[in-house]
Amino acid sequence: MPASMPTIAELRSALGIGTLYSDTVVDEVCQSAQDIVLSYLWVNATNNSGHSNTANTGTLYFDSPINKTFYVGEVVNITGNGSKHNGNKTLTEVGTFTITYAITGNNNTPTPFHPVVPYGLVSGATYVDYLTVPAVNQAALMIAVDIWQSRQASNATGISPDFQPSPYRMGNTLIARVRGLLAPYLSPNSLVG
Repeated sequence: MPASMPTIAELRSALGIGTLYSDTVVDEVCQSAQDIVLSYLWVNATNNSGHSNTANTGTLYFDSPINKTFYVGEVVNITGNGSKHNGNKTLTEVGTFTITYAITGNNNTPTPFHPVVPYGLVSGATYVDYLTVPAVNQAALMIAVDIWQSRQASNATGISPDFQPSPYRMGNTLIARVRGLLAPYLSPNSLVG
């Protein structure tokens, strides 16, 4: 599995830049493209809006029912909720709007409910590795090329309806140009708005 989508070598080859730029600079573009594409794809993840904890259990709160999404004994990966909550956790209780799990460490002072801003993320088992799907990789490569070209020449842009160069290459049409490649994998949540 590649370290990023696209890989540094793939982007270097597509751009024809050889070793002119450092791996760090090229990798930033690769990671940005990967983050953009993956944010539109359907994954087994749900955002939580708050959390609380006792000395040895943590509880996450959701704005919509999750009792049919998660199950007791499931191992989930929690991110964006602070060190005592983040990581792989085995669920010990699932309510209509809450999940509970064991927490460990030396800083487990009980805390009441408080919101998580921006939302945290709870990920269950994933059955698709998008890094291995050719259409997804091609879409990420195309976005990486656009990001690279926008970084190098701010007026290497699209054309507006009046045939004038537009500086908004990174605008709302960025994902629209690759939506055909991503269509079978798009999350319904990414289509709202």
